[in-house]
Amino acid sequence: MNFLEEDIRSGMVAIVGPPNAGKSTLMNYLLGQKISIVSHKPQTTRNRILGVVNGSDYQIVFLDTPGLHKAKQPMNREMVRIAMDSLKDVDAILYMIDVSLPLPEKVEKGKQQELLEQMEGVSAPVLLILNKVDLLEKERLLPVIEQYADLYPFHGVLPLSALTGEGTDIVIKELLSILPKGPRYFPEDIPTDASERFLVAEIVREKLFILTGQEIPYSSAVTIESFKEDTTKKMTTIHATIVLERKSQKGIVIGKGGKKLKSIGIAARKDIEKLLAQKVLLKLWVKVRKNWAKDEQFLKELGF
Repeated sequence: MNFLEEDIRSGMVAIVGPPNAGKSTLMNYLLGQKISIVSHKPQTTRNRILGVVNGSDYQIVFLDTPGLHKAKQPMNREMVRIAMDSLKDVDAILYMIDVSLPLPEKVEKGKQQELLEQMEGVSAPVLLILNKVDLLEKERLLPVIEQYADLYPFHGVLPLSALTGEGTDIVIKELLSILPKGPRYFPEDIPTDASERFLVAEIVREKLFILTGQEIPYSSAVTIESFKEDTTKKMTTIHATIVLERKSQKGIVIGKGGKKLKSIGIAARKDIEKLLAQKVLLKLWVKVRKNWAKDEQFLKELGF
């Protein structure tokens, strides 16, 4: 059925919450494709990522955001600022938490104060999303709902599993009861406003998060030096640089005989080829830029 433009519901929805709550996994599931990078390490997402979900009578523009946390470093402060700025001028907010984490017998008042500070000045309705219910015994869910529901006047509390998709249909249904009628923001064939260069850099960074130790991911950034498509060969050649903070990290990323860097490149290339739907020649370099995470000019180059 074709719906008239005035019957379409459309709006912007920010997905926020602490690091590693599953925000990126949720958006990827709703989109039916991978736009936001995912790893088991917290603070994987550094920028705001936009994803567009279309239905016959709706369009929801989701904003995947960096995790909310107490930030000290300039880059981390920028990440939190990006997340907080995403709460402005949206039609609804999904505040997401991981219910599989150990929960104290009573959620402390500090948590309530923290949440109230984060939501200060927010006028949009906030849905509390309890993620990873597939990892929680059903009898434990109700006490969790009761404890978190007391923290803030949420519009609703919805349990789901971003990984399996359980409960996501209810989230969409609830959002459609909130979102206003209005035209679609984007053509229906555009899943994101992010450039291919940005998405490629994110994919390489994701493989760094997955394939290197605890320290390296947070000390690394990825820049795209060149991105050339050869239409006759149906191949894209990409030169990317992995930027590290210290010389000692360079050997770790390259690995013995270049094995680690090669494994990062192979894993990244497979995902990039899916993204671009063609063959990719990916060339990776590693360089050191001391204390780049404190370099405001370089952070601007990275999009912060």
